[in-house]
Amino acid sequence: MKEEHIEVEGRVTVVLPGTLFRVELDNKHLVLATVCGKMRKRWVRLTVGDRVKMEMSPYDMNKARITWRVA
Repeated sequence: MKEEHIEVEGRVTVVLPGTLFRVELDNKHLVLATVCGKMRKRWVRLTVGDRVKMEMSPYDMNKARITWRVA
């Protein structure tokens, strides 16, 4: 049985070393996010202020994986 992810959107607030980002969700919750493999492979750059779409596990609501940069 495959685990279901929660899709959320937020704004990048801090760029950390090692392709980690501090992202603020729309409800003002801060999460630590990393870039997914396809974005890393395509050299997608993220800066402070970018809107991103993320996947979160229902078991750990403090970490996420960035899957899309919203225009």
